[in-house]
Amino acid sequence: QVQLTESGGGLVQAGDSLSLACIVSGRSIARDAMGWFRQAPGKEREFVAAISLSGTGTYFADSVKGRSTISRDNDKNMVFLRIDDLKPEDTAVYYCVNDPQALRPEMRSSRDFEFWGRGTQVTVSS
Repeated sequence: QVQLTESGGGLVQAGDSLSLACIVSGRSIARDAMGWFRQAPGKEREFVAAISLSGTGTYFADSVKGRSTISRDNDKNMVFLRIDDLKPEDTAVYYCVNDPQALRPEMRSSRDFEFWGRGTQVTVSS
């Protein structure tokens, strides 16, 4: 059974930075696409970032581009997301996602990723 478990969420101030981590159990992520989505209250789930199996390919939503980093450690079966200069509009539940295939740049829909974590809440106060 594949399980994704996020950690690192919490309450932060606008302008702060936050790092999220996700550990995957039940399969090796070494050949998988990994990423993050988020869902704000009353809004649809949206793509945040994704990373290729080697870590050399990274893609970001325009809303976080330039202030976010996504990375992975295949040996530890983990993926990470760091967002700097947090804004109140970054408030959302953040989900770690996995799909057992190589990442393609167009993989930005929730339908593109098979496995999902339960999410971690990030709240940014102004």
